Amino acid sequence: MAAIRTLAVRASNEIGKSSFDERVLAAMIKVPRHEFVPVEAQGLAYANVPLPIGHGKTISQPFIVAVMTNLLQVRPDDAVLEIGTGLGYQAAILAELAGTVYSVELNEDLAKSSEQRLKRQGYTNIQLRIGNGFHGWPEHAPFDKIIVTAAPDLIPPPLIYQLKANGRMVLPVGLPQAQRLLVADKDASGRVTTRELMRVLFSALDDPDLPTSRPS
Repeated sequence: MAAIRTLAVRASNEIGKSSFDERVLAAMIKVPRHEFVPVEAQGLAYANVPLPIGHGKTISQPFIVAVMTNLLQVRPDDAVLEIGTGLGYQAAILAELAGTVYSVELNEDLAKSSEQRLKRQGYTNIQLRIGNGFHGWPEHAPFDKIIVTAAPDLIPPPLIYQLKANGRMVLPVGLPQAQRLLVADKDASGRVTTRELMRVLFSALDDPDLPTSRPS
């Protein structure tokens, strides 16, 4: 509990907020992070470091999860789209806060493992899909909130389109070594404004319609 609150204070200072949502704190305390990492990494499950989960992917450090979740400002009746399920930890946090979570994962093995882990924890308000998150999940759009856990060069147009009016998206954007955490808000008229926060480092979210979206 003390470690989580210390994390919240640091996160609040980093993003320039005076307080941290108590609902986010409660969700992070409740969700057993060790259930969402590989067995060989469980000894470090609660350390404030990213951990490998296989297939060249990682689970974000708790600090980043706390910051992004807090920025998202999830309400109990929200429909939230998550891009990049991984092993399901962020989805579990969101499920504690939202009405429904729709999560898209490109890697089939990770998607199947996350489904098993989330079922073991008893979550019934999460729907999973295997696919490229660049295109979102149009069948369930629009979404009140969108969170992306891989970095595109620019905000993917399909995700902007699938965000509701008065909705919010939180995502990393930019090339490797130059990524920034971004908050994008869509107003009632559909106009999108963005705000850059801290530097981050995530794996790439590539546009599948381009032969290569990043220089090698």
